Amino acid sequence: MTEVSSLTGRLLVATPALADPNFDRAVVLLLDHDEEGSLGVVLNRPTPVDVGDILEGWADLAGEPGVVFQGGPVSLDSALGVAVIPGGASGERAPLGWRRVHGAIGLVDLEAPPELLAKALGSLRIFAGYAGWGPGQLEDELVEGAWYVVESEPGDVSSPAPERLWREVLRRQRSELAMVATYPDDPTLN
Repeated sequence: MTEVSSLTGRLLVATPALADPNFDRAVVLLLDHDEEGSLGVVLNRPTPVDVGDILEGWADLAGEPGVVFQGGPVSLDSALGVAVIPGGASGERAPLGWRRVHGAIGLVDLEAPPELLAKALGSLRIFAGYAGWGPGQLEDELVEGAWYVVESEPGDVSSPAPERLWREVLRRQRSELAMVATYPDDPTLN
């Protein structure tokens, strides 16, 4: 078996060629990636459901828009909290209820009392479900050209305009990927 280089903390940006409607123009933050598979959340799929409707205690801490995001097509009945802690606290400095994933980005224990994290949080997003890949599955999709892999920034997790995130992430790239941001929503109309 080939060795897997971890992409944890990076973004998967759907290419225009990706045919799966679950991931059309999706921006996925990889929370875990190793030889056993990959797990991430789609950052740009807000739902009409307010955070307070399902996790009342976390509603005041969730960034705008204060709605639940569809993290992916797997386990839509489960919730994940992804938060940015300024400075990316780790070890003994990490607040209780937060586990660093990459840099300042980490997972929140939604079973913990929200007040444990309230002072430390820079931003919080709640996701229903996640995107998951079995061993080698994501690597196969990368070879097929389904995804661009780019660096994440802490602000990606809490973008106040998630509907523009796909274009914004591509536009900031220092390569030909910046041009892909201009790709039309429906190329047949060109």
